[in-house]
Amino acid sequence: NVVKYAFPIGHATVDIAAGGWVHVHNTKTNLCGTETYSYTPEVPEVKELGDHLTFDGFMRADGEVGVRNEIWIIPTVGCVNAISERLAKIMNGRIPAGSTVQGVHAWVHPYGCSQLGDDHAMTQKILKGLVKHPNAGGVLVIGLGCENNTMKSFKAVLGDVNNDRVKFLVAQEVADEEEAALELLEQLVAYAGSFKREPVPVSKLRIGLKCGGSDGFSGITANPLVGALSDLLVQRGGTTVLTEVPEMFGAEGLLMNRCVNKDIFEKAVKMINGFKDYFLRHNQVVYENPSPGNKDGGITTLEDKSLGCTQKGGTSPVVDVLAYGDWLKTPGLNLLTGPGNDIVAVTVLAAAGAHIVLFTTGRGTPLGGPVPTVKLSTNTALSKKKPKWIDFNAGVLLEGVSMDQLATDFFKYVVEVASGKQTRNEENEYREIAIFKDGVTL
Repeated sequence: NVVKYAFPIGHATVDIAAGGWVHVHNTKTNLCGTETYSYTPEVPEVKELGDHLTFDGFMRADGEVGVRNEIWIIPTVGCVNAISERLAKIMNGRIPAGSTVQGVHAWVHPYGCSQLGDDHAMTQKILKGLVKHPNAGGVLVIGLGCENNTMKSFKAVLGDVNNDRVKFLVAQEVADEEEAALELLEQLVAYAGSFKREPVPVSKLRIGLKCGGSDGFSGITANPLVGALSDLLVQRGGTTVLTEVPEMFGAEGLLMNRCVNKDIFEKAVKMINGFKDYFLRHNQVVYENPSPGNKDGGITTLEDKSLGCTQKGGTSPVVDVLAYGDWLKTPGLNLLTGPGNDIVAVTVLAAAGAHIVLFTTGRGTPLGGPVPTVKLSTNTALSKKKPKWIDFNAGVLLEGVSMDQLATDFFKYVVEVASGKQTRNEENEYREIAIFKDGVTL
C-alpha cells in the first residue's frame, strides 16, 4: 500500500526505490466494485465559540439574510435566454445612483422543455432554489408560454412567494415582452433598493465548499484551510455544505462515521451508493480520476483526490445529507448530492442556499457561480501567475505561516466578502449556472 493522509491511496504495481516518484505509472487504486457500510460513530464534539461576530448583510422580509442585494432574472426555459440577457444589460444601465442594488443578472440555461421525469424535476428544483435565494433582493421569472416548465406548474413548485420580491412574465402573453419586463424590473429595483446593510450574526452564514483543478498540494494547504474555516463557522452556529459525491469515493467512511446519528448515516449511504449506481447505469468506471489536470498536478488515484477533497469538511459532525436541489435547513456541516463538475457543483451549492462558495484550486480557474465564488490557490506560484483569478493564497502554509494564523485571517476575509467585498469572479463578471442532466431529451 501507498499511504498518504494516514490512509492507503492505492498500491504499488512495481517495486519503487526509496526516493522514487510515486504516481500513476506505478500506483493503482485499491477501489473496485460497490461496498457495504456499517455505522461506527466517531462523532466529534463541537466547541462553541461565543464571540458574537457579525457581518453586514441584508435582512429580508421572511427572516432570511443576503450577502448581496441583486436582481436576478430566471428563465423557466432556454428559449428566453437571449431576452433575459438583454434585459439584464438594459437594467444594469438603469439602476439609480446611490441605490443599494448591486446589479442585475440573468441565470440562463438550456433546459425547461423537452425534459422527462427526474431531469424536469431537477431543473425545477434548482430554479426554485435560485428564486428563493436571499442574495437576490428581487427576482423576475420569465417564461415563453409553451414549454414543459409552464409558469403555472413552476409556481406550484415554488409555493408562496412575496409578490413585491418575485414577479412573473410569460413572453407569449404580451405584445412587447421587453417593455413589460422592464416595467416589472423597475418595480423590483425600487423594492430591493429599500434594503440596507446591517449587522447580522455570522451564525446566519451558509458557506459552500468546492474544489477544482486540484494538484498535489490541494489536500495539504487549501482544502485543510477551508476545513478549518468550516469548523470555525460551525463553532459559531453557522452552516457549511460539502458536495462532489464522486470525490468522496474512497474517503466516504470518514464522513459516514461523523454522522450525528444512524438516520443521517443511512442518508449518506444512500447518497454514495446512488451516485455509484448512476455511474454503473451508464457503464462507466466508478473509481476513475478522469481529469488530466488533476493527474498533471500530482493527483495519483481517486483515493488520493478524495482524501484531500473531504478535508474541506474539517472535523465537524455531519448533521444532514441533502438530495440534489434540496435547501439547507440544519446548522453545521451538511453533505449535498451533486457531481464533481465545477459549475454544476457550484450551482447546486447556491441553489441549496449557500451565500458564498469557497473554491480551492491548484491549477487555476476563472469560474464563478451565481453567488460570490472565492478562489483559493494551493500554492503561491499560482496566485502570482493568476492574480485576476485568485482571491486568497493558501500556499503560504508551505512557507512557514501556521494553520491557526491563516485560518483566522481567512475567516476575517470571508466575513469581509459577506459584508460586500467583491470576489474576483464578481469583478470579472464571470457568473453562470449549470443544471445536472441524466435522462432523455425529446
